[in-house]
Amino acid sequence: MRRRGLSMFIGTMVAALALTGCGLESASGTVLEAEPGSIQHYDSLDGVKITVAAKDFTEQLILGNMLSTILSTAGADVTNMTNTPGSFGVRQALISGDADIVPEYTGTGWINYLGHEDPIKGSEAQWRAVNEADQANGLTWLAPAPMNNTYAFAIRESAAERLGVTKLSDLAKLPPSELTFCVESEFASRNDGFVPMLQTYGLSKAQLGDVTTLDTGVIYTATANGDCNFGEVFTTDGRIPALDLRVLEDDKQFFPLYNLTEVVNSDLLAKHPELIEIFGQLNPKLTNDVMLALNARVDNDGEDPALVARSWLVKEGLLS
Repeated sequence: MRRRGLSMFIGTMVAALALTGCGLESASGTVLEAEPGSIQHYDSLDGVKITVAAKDFTEQLILGNMLSTILSTAGADVTNMTNTPGSFGVRQALISGDADIVPEYTGTGWINYLGHEDPIKGSEAQWRAVNEADQANGLTWLAPAPMNNTYAFAIRESAAERLGVTKLSDLAKLPPSELTFCVESEFASRNDGFVPMLQTYGLSKAQLGDVTTLDTGVIYTATANGDCNFGEVFTTDGRIPALDLRVLEDDKQFFPLYNLTEVVNSDLLAKHPELIEIFGQLNPKLTNDVMLALNARVDNDGEDPALVARSWLVKEGLLS
């Protein structure tokens, strides 16, 4: 699975099966209260039971709480299943009907859940493809946010200024001594990973300097410390601004698109099409810069994800 590796995927399956055996239990559970803002209360949602599930990493903790607070303020009777272990656990909850709505990424749906090897170019085209395919599973993908949490390479700002790099195509002009990389072991070997990326940008491993394989979390600090010039990162990780890293533009659009949206049980959506209107107000505001800042508040400043979610919704005027 993207972002956690095969071993984590297997572990997640075990955890999900354990949850299935005893019934899903929320690891956070609380739904924070708010008042309507531009997202209003809907009489049609009064008392409607809706279960939100989200995964167990920072970004998803924020998003799951965000969806839960929005739906509760709009009138629904919300069960908050944020912090469900892993992608598999959340997907199984959605497929089985234990969850009604989840925050998810179009690339994850297309590649990991639906089994396609080749991503589709263009955020709208990728969204339409995964939405059409998942209708067979009784699921609808709402129109996505601009936010795209995909792979990228980052460099510390001081080195970026020294080398004059802003995009991945700039790498081809650098000498081998400057082409030093930190990557995950999974990314180094996958068919949409390191070697194909190099080939797309006119490079081969023979042209590089040192390539160091590290755990995901270590890559950020190693890149910031200058152990390598270019580190594999995820584009909305809060450590990017905290460590003063610059994400290089993927100007040849090599990496798959992982735009965020809500996946909703299609029967629920047919009964309550107002959900489209509600999340149509939220999604356009969720950009990479917004998510970087929100993730940083949790990972770097130690704030609570639910409080971060609600405070941002109020700041944006969506709730009050």
